[in-house]
Amino acid sequence: MSETLVSPLVTTILTVTDAALATIIDARADEVDAATLALWLEVTGADRFSYEMYFQPLSETTATDVIVEAGPGLRVVIPAPSVEKLRGATLDLATDGSGMVLSNPNEPRKADAEPPRAPTGTLEGPIAARVIDVLEREVNPSIASHGGFATLISVDGDTVFLTMGGGCQGCAMSKATLRQGIEVAIKKAVPEITTVVDVTDHATGATPYY
Repeated sequence: MSETLVSPLVTTILTVTDAALATIIDARADEVDAATLALWLEVTGADRFSYEMYFQPLSETTATDVIVEAGPGLRVVIPAPSVEKLRGATLDLATDGSGMVLSNPNEPRKADAEPPRAPTGTLEGPIAARVIDVLEREVNPSIASHGGFATLISVDGDTVFLTMGGGCQGCAMSKATLRQGIEVAIKKAVPEITTVVDVTDHATGATPYY
């Protein structure tokens, strides 16, 4: 059986502050098999950068990924297409406590970036009803342990718009909760949905879990 080759550890691409490091490690402790997990960080979008941050087993690293030694106890995996887009970036906690903030010198100029998509659509109809059912039966009972909840704002075709409240508003790991938990649950139960958009104002979160 062949052995997966992974890139050597590097320290020059991404800086993770001590405050961010402690928060990420605390969040990882709630995951199953926490000791096996690394933090994946990747850039999505082109004209306007957005970021995906989630936990995944380090064993799933491939030869094209770059592994950053972010600090004691944490390795960050950056897929090859995101390496140059993240070179010189710093992951920190926002000074207002609203969650993680990534200072990235490579981001496109704001003047050239597309504005975030505003909520459109409706709360009426069978698809909206099914999404609400998923949130009430599966999602909210799960994130209630962190004092959080998700609320459907609207459904527009194959796109769901929602907000995250309570402990999820402003939480450093809210994006991971959205992508790995909420989005997965909605798409599984309502396959007509292909996109889930969080329109929460996370900067105003008063009691974030992390």
